[in-house]
Amino acid sequence: MPVQTLKISFLLFVLATFQLTSSFGQKQYKIACVGFYNLENLFDTEDDTTIWDEEYTPSGRKNWDSTKYANKLNNMSKVIAELGTSASPDGLVALGVSEVENRKVLEDLVAHENLKDRNYNIIHYDSPDKRGIDVGLLYQEKYFKVKSSASYELKFDNDPNYKTRDQLLVSGEMDGELVHIIVAHWPSRRGGQAASEPRRVDAAKLGRHIIDSLLTIDPASKIILMGDLNDDPVNVSVKEYIKAKAKISKVKKGDMYNTMYDHYKNGNGTLAWNDAWNLFDQLIISESLTSEDASSYVFHKSVVYNKEYLKQKEGRFKGYPHRTHAGGQYLNGYSDHFPVFMILKKEVKG
Repeated sequence: MPVQTLKISFLLFVLATFQLTSSFGQKQYKIACVGFYNLENLFDTEDDTTIWDEEYTPSGRKNWDSTKYANKLNNMSKVIAELGTSASPDGLVALGVSEVENRKVLEDLVAHENLKDRNYNIIHYDSPDKRGIDVGLLYQEKYFKVKSSASYELKFDNDPNYKTRDQLLVSGEMDGELVHIIVAHWPSRRGGQAASEPRRVDAAKLGRHIIDSLLTIDPASKIILMGDLNDDPVNVSVKEYIKAKAKISKVKKGDMYNTMYDHYKNGNGTLAWNDAWNLFDQLIISESLTSEDASSYVFHKSVVYNKEYLKQKEGRFKGYPHRTHAGGQYLNGYSDHFPVFMILKKEVKG
């Protein structure tokens, strides 16, 4: 993994320079950055008759042609290429993504000029979502060596015909340490937050089932649940069913820690709706990643990547994420969500 030399302070961390000053002396750390990005409808231009993708075709409502598709790939790859580079020159070791139509769009994305030098590999499964949008994982094999992957279908007992995104589990070694990454895109708030909440509770139950299965095998499992949860860190699905705590000091055996809670508390969101901010894009980690002992990888910092160029510059939605479409108009933006990432650190001995 890329190694950065840090002067350690437990009081101050300046991300841009890595200068940490204190009487504790100097330590060296290996840095690994892991993130998530909702790519907002990354569709190709072909009509797939098995899904509802007609609007993203040249003859569809959005007049989605090869030029717009190329613009979308350029915009998404630009952002992804920047994520984590202030902490590690090679950027993200792994990136979970959502709202992608198929494997082909991910292949086009990682082959783009902005990203091709990273040599990202892809984990992707087609899900039963009616619109055909899936989750996936991009990863740099030289830093994250995949051992296994699986896709878990989300089913609803009270509505067996409702189809949505699968949840993806990828297990791999990061500098010899086994790390499990769960990528999710929980059901939307269509119909209202309260009315749709039971579906997200079911999604949380599935996520928690995957977590518990891993912890049963190894109670010290290093687990990262990431995704667009369509709920905030304070909602019941996240707090009670995932058991994601707001403070590391409150995390007990079997609990998770929500690395995004402080961002939410401080008013930093990843998407805006009706003049209010939400933080749906979350990075939630198991207890073993919260340790103060950095002899193996542990959590250091999380980031909402909300650079100015990713924001709408004018009008009613000034300051909102600058998206691809809004109000039926093509904006040639990025996504309706800001990406998030976190920094993991591991002390270099000797």
